[in-house]
Amino acid sequence: MAHGGKRLGAGRPKGKPNAVTADVREAAQQYGTGALKTLAEIMASQDQPASARVAASKEILDRAYGKSQQAIELSGNGSLLIETITQTMTPQEAAAAYANTIANG
Repeated sequence: MAHGGKRLGAGRPKGKPNAVTADVREAAQQYGTGALKTLAEIMASQDQPASARVAASKEILDRAYGKSQQAIELSGNGSLLIETITQTMTPQEAAAAYANTIANG
């Protein structure tokens, strides 16, 4: 019986998209223009609450220019330095950066 660990040739090759994700993305893209128009209508409507207009504005800006950068603070045990990373990171990337800091001191 195998005991975990990396196996040569196992898993999806790097760079190959997940087939299910690709199918869902393709199906959802047909609604992209309509969704953007709806967001623009909400953003421009004085009948909508300010919170809805701000949320719509944020979504439009995120799609147009990308999400804004975030600072993530990492800290370790004892003598490890606190490190601040100023870039947008997924939780997985932040965890990998933290693990790298621990491994490389």
